[in-house]
Amino acid sequence: MNPFDLKPQKADKIFTSWNKVLVKPYDKNTVDPYTRLRVILMSGTEFESVRFSHAFSRHCPNNDVRRRLAYMRRGEQIQQKRVAGLKPANESILEHTIGYEQLAVDLTANLALSEKNSYVKKQLDFALLEDFDHLYRYSDLMELEKGGDPARLVGDYTEIMPGRPTVAEYRHPSDDVCFYINNYLNDVKTKLNINIITAAEQQTMNFYMNVANLYASPLGRKLYNEIAMIEEQHVTGYGCLKDPSATMWEGLLMNEYTECYLYYSCYMDEKDERIKKIWEMHFEEEVAHLHEAAALLQQYEGKVWQQCFPEGGAFPELLKFRSQKEYIRGVLKSVRLTGVEEGWEELDKLPDSFRYFGYNAKINGNVDTVGTHLVIDRAIKELEQDWRLQNKEHPVRALSDRKKDNVEVGRVKGK
Repeated sequence: MNPFDLKPQKADKIFTSWNKVLVKPYDKNTVDPYTRLRVILMSGTEFESVRFSHAFSRHCPNNDVRRRLAYMRRGEQIQQKRVAGLKPANESILEHTIGYEQLAVDLTANLALSEKNSYVKKQLDFALLEDFDHLYRYSDLMELEKGGDPARLVGDYTEIMPGRPTVAEYRHPSDDVCFYINNYLNDVKTKLNINIITAAEQQTMNFYMNVANLYASPLGRKLYNEIAMIEEQHVTGYGCLKDPSATMWEGLLMNEYTECYLYYSCYMDEKDERIKKIWEMHFEEEVAHLHEAAALLQQYEGKVWQQCFPEGGAFPELLKFRSQKEYIRGVLKSVRLTGVEEGWEELDKLPDSFRYFGYNAKINGNVDTVGTHLVIDRAIKELEQDWRLQNKEHPVRALSDRKKDNVEVGRVKGK
């Protein structure tokens, strides 16, 4: 499939009445977990497109261009509201959060498996260790508060158990900044993977920042605020992978191409026939946006789209959500890695004076009072052991004890 070869529909076909925008939500009790993940992913992708378009407009002095950006952006807003409307009102903040973290885990694993650039793959694997732990801690909060069933929400796709303990994830900001990749030296799949994961993590960070002060319980408020800060670290790392030499016009084209790719991937992978039709409709609308972005690139920068897609523009292997339990178990064995400037290193190999130790100690303070530890500590006391969903023993012996939250792994040398 090459979206550049398709004849685009008229751009204004996307404008429609509210009764065609505010669609019937899915049933939270019967929806396939991966359908829920696609809804979260595509809502985040639309947010990223709108955010980029506003930033572009605010730095553009040409009102003719601003009008064309506003025209495209209004269409993206309609799509985002339709996608977001698929979430039912009776799906709580915490239930929705389990979907966010399952998306972070399984999306990252699937992207990493398809990634040819070893540096980008290492960044994906590194963040995966941390998102996996977030899923575990939110799930224990759900069990404590009787707020739902984590096992039903994730289905048989994803295990739930500790990753790198969240208290170990706080790094000095200097060690979350990565090298950027050169667009012209990397294939389109790498560029797509970076665009996709950056948008997904940005949306997760925004969601937690917005709901942290709305959550009812003090323990939940602690958890959301603490994990939101880790998402900031992830967004920094992933965002740094983007090529800063790319122009705004090239960024606009790549965003529209990413949306085309994702909607077509969702369409091909979706089991729910009603929602599948929404993915198909949005794909056709995004093709029109892609062609408009290509026209803007040529008119205002004198470049043709082929210069940005030397491979020809055909989609690479589509994104398919597939359970990756064994791959994730393999990644978990690296829980003792931490960030060191643009790379990663085993904690035990770092000097005691390295900035990680001082920064982490300052942020956590007394670890026994930190929300991401308290939730597990309280679960162990009230449930007699932490809550997990695992098919076999944890691959890291230090994290296998269900009656102790080991907050020293990946944070204290020698542990």
